[in-house]
Amino acid sequence: MAEILHRVGIDLGERSYPILIGSGLLQAAASFATCPKAAQAVIITNTTVAPLYAAALQAALAGHYAQVRQVVLPDGEAFKDWATLNQIFDSLLENGCDRKTVLFALGGGVIGDMTGFAAASYMRGVPFVQIPTTLLSQVDSSVGGKTAINHPKGKNMIGAFYQPRLVLCDLDSLATLPARELSAGLAEVIKYGPIADMAFFTWLEQHVDALRQQDKATLAQAVKRSVEIKAWVVGQDEKESGLRAILNFGHTFGHAIEAGMGYGNWLHGEGVGAGMVMAAHLSQRLGLVDAHFVQRLTQLIDRAGLPTRGPVLDTQDNAGAYLAHMRVDKKAEAGDIRFVLIDGPGKAVVRSAPDALVREVINACCAGG
Repeated sequence: MAEILHRVGIDLGERSYPILIGSGLLQAAASFATCPKAAQAVIITNTTVAPLYAAALQAALAGHYAQVRQVVLPDGEAFKDWATLNQIFDSLLENGCDRKTVLFALGGGVIGDMTGFAAASYMRGVPFVQIPTTLLSQVDSSVGGKTAINHPKGKNMIGAFYQPRLVLCDLDSLATLPARELSAGLAEVIKYGPIADMAFFTWLEQHVDALRQQDKATLAQAVKRSVEIKAWVVGQDEKESGLRAILNFGHTFGHAIEAGMGYGNWLHGEGVGAGMVMAAHLSQRLGLVDAHFVQRLTQLIDRAGLPTRGPVLDTQDNAGAYLAHMRVDKKAEAGDIRFVLIDGPGKAVVRSAPDALVREVINACCAGG
């Protein structure tokens, strides 16, 4: 039986949409009553998620759409590329999908990002719905309209801002999530505390064990507060011209780790976990926070089951390898790396830092450092 526990709105004028959080949502036809009408719906999913949830979603959508098709992609960050994106376009074209066709992203962040980019691009824009099945995608990537694929030279470098019509966070789908993936999602939950809400950070310190044990009420509260903060930020700065950049806390270092290790070797949340520790240390060295804050954050990240030290990308010049990857990050401006730093607990700031200081942090915060 479907149960909506929380409803969060994202205010973007005529492109506003609801985020529904609850249980049994993806298999209930009523969940999709407000979705755009069309002759066809296409479920975009992957080889891991499809056997678990695709049939239930297809049955729920059958009452709203005459034809419901599936496109099943290979699973993993390594497939977030042009070739896999083209599999979506091939299927849409082969089946005569028109510009009213609705795409449904059923999966984690990779599926959500790729489906959104496909929706933004196909016939210059078709509607899509996010049905995130991982904690990371429920609290972060499904909300806010960032869509993209990776390039060998940088993560999420090719994409578009394109908002979904609905985000459906079914907490039941987290029951099949491996512990490592759940921990990766907790990285994106934890980031919201230092940048915006230290009361939430304290709550996470008290409830991180319950979250790892998948207590549903605790998960529902964590997802709700996370998307409330993200919705508030995106509502003020949809296309990341200023404030929205604070949501990238830990990501500049984290994206360097992902690219340097090869996409998929470190999960996105694992890179963000170690990246937040590095960003906190950099904040401390710039005099913005004290050692006690850095220790609290590091301990919470560790308790969430995440790495607190970065990997070695180059045994000859590890810091140089990190810096090279960070210079092609989207947040770099004219080669100047922009870091999200903590300007006192609960407040973030975006600024650059001297390379020498960044090198010191990388050397101190990486394995063997």
